[in-house]
Amino acid sequence: MVAIKPTTLAMLLMALSPAMAQTKSFVGTVAGFKVESAEIQVKPDTGEVVSLRVPPGTQVQRVPPGEKDLKKTEQIKITDVAVGDRVLVTPMPDPSEARRIVVMSSSDIAGRNEADRLDWNRRGVMGIVASKKGSEITLRMRSLQGERTATVTVSDATRYRQYAPDSVKFADAKNSSVAEISVGDQLRARGQKSEDGLKVTAEEVVFGTFLTKAGPITAVNVEAREITVKDLATSKPLVIKVTADSQLKKMPNFSAMMQGGAPGGAAGMRPPGAPPGGGAPDLSQMLERMPPAKLEDLKPGETIVVSSTKGASAGQITAIILVANADMLIRIASMGGGARPGAGSAAGTSMGMGAMGGMMGGMGGGLGGLDLGGLTP
Repeated sequence: MVAIKPTTLAMLLMALSPAMAQTKSFVGTVAGFKVESAEIQVKPDTGEVVSLRVPPGTQVQRVPPGEKDLKKTEQIKITDVAVGDRVLVTPMPDPSEARRIVVMSSSDIAGRNEADRLDWNRRGVMGIVASKKGSEITLRMRSLQGERTATVTVSDATRYRQYAPDSVKFADAKNSSVAEISVGDQLRARGQKSEDGLKVTAEEVVFGTFLTKAGPITAVNVEAREITVKDLATSKPLVIKVTADSQLKKMPNFSAMMQGGAPGGAAGMRPPGAPPGGGAPDLSQMLERMPPAKLEDLKPGETIVVSSTKGASAGQITAIILVANADMLIRIASMGGGARPGAGSAAGTSMGMGAMGGMMGGMGGGLGGLDLGGLTP
């Protein structure tokens, strides 16, 4: 599914002339076509699918991703429009006919989103807010080789967005301010980045308050897209909703790596994304490189770690990122809480409930030492 970046076409709608703005234009996604009746079906961002006739006089135009000036559109044919494209539709006085259709193609959006995601990784930094003083925010970041800190410098020009409760979409984050950032929030910033990656002069900041939960799977309901786990922090059942916007990842088999003779256990491994010559990436970089997982491949007994925003229900959350085969992630978290790495388990082997529960207890009953990414562009 294409992740639509925030309000690009909605901003175009606001740029229309007052006369056109009064015609109830709307933004949506092309859902289909009825060739025999020359109709286009559009699913508005709010509301049910509507069908509009496209008479010969309808203007059909394409706008490049991110462009905010309707004068820079190009004329195209209705046959150039595809299912999945984002459109700004202006109806005729007869609302069943389209006067104008402005298109941003799904392939253009996907290309732009991929470029944006790479830019967040290249010029960005992510971690947990450890302190905030004046124009500087200190972040705590965790890698396989321990904890580091990074400094984010903000200014009057910095743009802020905040995740809303129960939202799992990066694109749905709302406009905010530095005053709303609190110690303990997860924060991602991008801008001018130092060579060592530990200082960023921020152009843009996105932050939110997230939960990180872990536990063994007790049931998988593929039809309902729900997973039930035994929450390691509470020993109670926790239902995890998986949506089309949730990211499912699978950790590599670190057991085989460690049993193959890597010195020093977890710290001696060179995981995916580790820089040449040694060192280890932070967890956001590791997660970026992990292979995707499928809901139907998850099985009872497998350990998962999941991030989510704080929702209204204590017994149910919606997954932002869900990582399967996650014993190693829990071991990383335990290192931040003072637990001895590998305690309660042989090197590289799967941990039993007692060992994992002991690690959770060493962290005060939570996974705060594990910076599982929630802010995923």
